Amino acid sequence: MRAALQALFVTFLWSTSWVLIKFGLEEIPPLTFAGLRYMLAFLVLLPFLWQPVGTAVENGKRPSPLPPALSSLTKTDWLYLILLGIIFYAITQGAQFVALAYAPAVSVTLIWSFTAVAVAVLGIFTLGERPNGIQWAGMLLALAGAVLYFYPFGLAEAQFIGLLAAFVGMLSNSVAAVLGRYVNRGGRLRPLTVTVISMGVGALILLVAGIVGHGLPVLRWQSWAIIIWLAVVNTAVAFTLWNHTLRTLSAMESTVINNTMTVQIAILAVLFLGETLDGRELLGLTAVVAGTLLVQMRRSK
Repeated sequence: MRAALQALFVTFLWSTSWVLIKFGLEEIPPLTFAGLRYMLAFLVLLPFLWQPVGTAVENGKRPSPLPPALSSLTKTDWLYLILLGIIFYAITQGAQFVALAYAPAVSVTLIWSFTAVAVAVLGIFTLGERPNGIQWAGMLLALAGAVLYFYPFGLAEAQFIGLLAAFVGMLSNSVAAVLGRYVNRGGRLRPLTVTVISMGVGALILLVAGIVGHGLPVLRWQSWAIIIWLAVVNTAVAFTLWNHTLRTLSAMESTVINNTMTVQIAILAVLFLGETLDGRELLGLTAVVAGTLLVQMRRSK
């Protein structure tokens, strides 16, 4: 129960990120915003790669100044970690911030929830995993819910750009999920090593792209407070606590708790962002949540 409550608290922190991002985007360009968040989180996590080393010289060799986790990486490891950083951080997180700059948070998170469906489809070709009948039913239910939510499909140009960015981010997030499973398979690389290196690569790309596109931002203290909170609490602390809960919770329990984010984000968006949900949109959102949960059930078992 303690682990479940901790995991639920983490999903709440992650859900509040969407609201804080919407507030921060009023002043900060999206790519610069994403770059600053993940670069600061990278700097917070970076010292944890080092482990205490003795000052004595052993066997006539001085200890390497690099963290042991980095010294043991092969060229192939670096290639996959850099690729993961590009896909999961530079493209996926950059697309999320762009999407939230143009579209409502509820609409973006609805599209984002289709990551589970896309991963299941990708798994057919990359992992040889065939969806069962329940998973196919979940896909159809999620698609029907999305159609119901967006009907009659009348979108303003700005909102269309945001939803297109959300769709790109969802696809890249799905590819990153499959790639991440491959990188972490076998347990040879520490999760912290994978996270820190890929995050640093992606954050650098985002930050450079943001500065080139919009120049160096001059931000008020409120914007810096949002960036620091997102980086330290909602990224570094939240991911550490989530990994801690995975020692106790089963994959299915984690999946169910993680799926509550779509509902949490919708509630927070209504309360703090002034977004609205009518009965048809609420029914469509519920169908998407239920459908994506069905898709994830087999793999989580």
